[in-house]
Amino acid sequence: MTGLSVIVITKNESHNIDACLQSVSFCSDIVVVDADSIDDTVAKAKKYTDKVFIRQWDGFAAAKQFAVAQTSHPWILWLDADERVLPELAQEIQQILESKPNDAAFTVARRAYFLGKWIRHSGWYPGRVARLFHKERAVFNDAKVHEGLEISGTTGALHHDLLHYTDPNIYHYFTKLNRYTSLATEELEKKGKIFKITDIIIRPWWQFVKMYFVRLGFLDGMQGLLLALFSSAYVFTKYAKLWERNSLTTK
Repeated sequence: MTGLSVIVITKNESHNIDACLQSVSFCSDIVVVDADSIDDTVAKAKKYTDKVFIRQWDGFAAAKQFAVAQTSHPWILWLDADERVLPELAQEIQQILESKPNDAAFTVARRAYFLGKWIRHSGWYPGRVARLFHKERAVFNDAKVHEGLEISGTTGALHHDLLHYTDPNIYHYFTKLNRYTSLATEELEKKGKIFKITDIIIRPWWQFVKMYFVRLGFLDGMQGLLLALFSSAYVFTKYAKLWERNSLTTK
């Protein structure tokens, strides 16, 4: 696709990278930045692009900004390795770029596949995120987890979904939970957040109520129940780690 570059950050994504890059084979400029994978992620990625860079890990935002610097076109589509671009979305992006838009970025709805089911509620869908952006009008922020774009200008909306194959099993979810809660705790500490007992009593409970009842997670069946419970555990763990870090610094 003329005028579009794709960036993907990887770390041991052998099981995902083929399907991800195949879904953006319409794009002639694909940049993969790998954080020292020990599987065959890099070898597989090189089948789709010669722009594969192995780089010491220094955070999500830094890796993505490095990837942007390696691109050849002004418009960037940012993907995670467990995401897939449908043909309908690819066609929509092409039409938008051909129209020479004034917007600095476009959001897309992510449709998440969690434990064998597409999640349609629970606050996960549509869960719009800015993924298509002009590299001269947007930059990644420095958040340690759930990093995003700081956009200079207006933001449009794409109509077709981006597929997100997030957690194939419970083991995978809790492997991510441990890593991501540690990063989130560092972010809280960086912002000067001090632990309060209500953080582990009220916040996890409200997270469950919000996802399962307010955001209709019960309509997602057993997966919706597990997702609300797991998300509550995520919040509990994040703030328990904040208590641990606060306690260590006061000794």
